[in-house]
Amino acid sequence: MDIKADATISYPRALAFRAYRDHLPELVPYLPNVKSIVVKESEDDVGGVKGRTRKFNVWHAKGDVPGPVQAIIKPEMLSWDDHAEWDENAWTTKWRVQTHFFRDRVTCEGTNTYVEQGDQTRFSIRGRLEIDLKGLPGVPRLLASSVGGLVEKFIVALLTPNLVEVSKGVESFLRAKGGKLD
Repeated sequence: MDIKADATISYPRALAFRAYRDHLPELVPYLPNVKSIVVKESEDDVGGVKGRTRKFNVWHAKGDVPGPVQAIIKPEMLSWDDHAEWDENAWTTKWRVQTHFFRDRVTCEGTNTYVEQGDQTRFSIRGRLEIDLKGLPGVPRLLASSVGGLVEKFIVALLTPNLVEVSKGVESFLRAKGGKLD
């Protein structure tokens, strides 16, 4: 299922891009559904190309799991690995997310673009989420693809507002920093 989200950040593109790329863990106080973001790896000038950065971050979501579903949804299920390549030359981020549960059944990847619009930035996310429930115990074989489609639709509906929330977090972070990065 396609993922599509757009937002405007009231700061110039270079500033918005660098805030998102270089200060992601510092954005957490401005992201209501995120408990923490941990940078596991960061590499600059990937492939000898200045302006290309590779990051591996682990996100941990906030969320109280209701008692009746705690047997199914464990706290580690509210975390995911974020593998991203940031290209300051093209003003894009190519990303791939790996869930900490059903890792072999969930594919999620896409590209963010940062388009300069005067002193603002149009932030666009385009991606794809695919969930394969075939062979999963408890899911009838004949229903696996239709149930998978419903699960994808449900997750994308939950995910899209949170994707836009990150752009609001970038804006709030930059406002708190007086529109300047260290």
